[in-house]
Amino acid sequence: MHPRRKSSLLWGAAGTLTVLVAAQGYQLLVGSLGLDPVALVALAAVVGVVVAGVTYAVEHRLHPKGRT
Repeated sequence: MHPRRKSSLLWGAAGTLTVLVAAQGYQLLVGSLGLDPVALVALAAVVGVVVAGVTYAVEHRLHPKGRT
């Protein structure tokens, strides 16, 4: 697998897990989000896909400048 693709997929996974952890922390500290678990997983998946796509699109611009 190409390193650029692997990196973008890992960033997408990190974004997905971040949404799920933040939602669980909110539920523990504040209360219900008002979303059922299926909707929460769907939201996290959408965030993961967006993060992976943006990372894939932008990484080649940042790498030559030494910003990655």
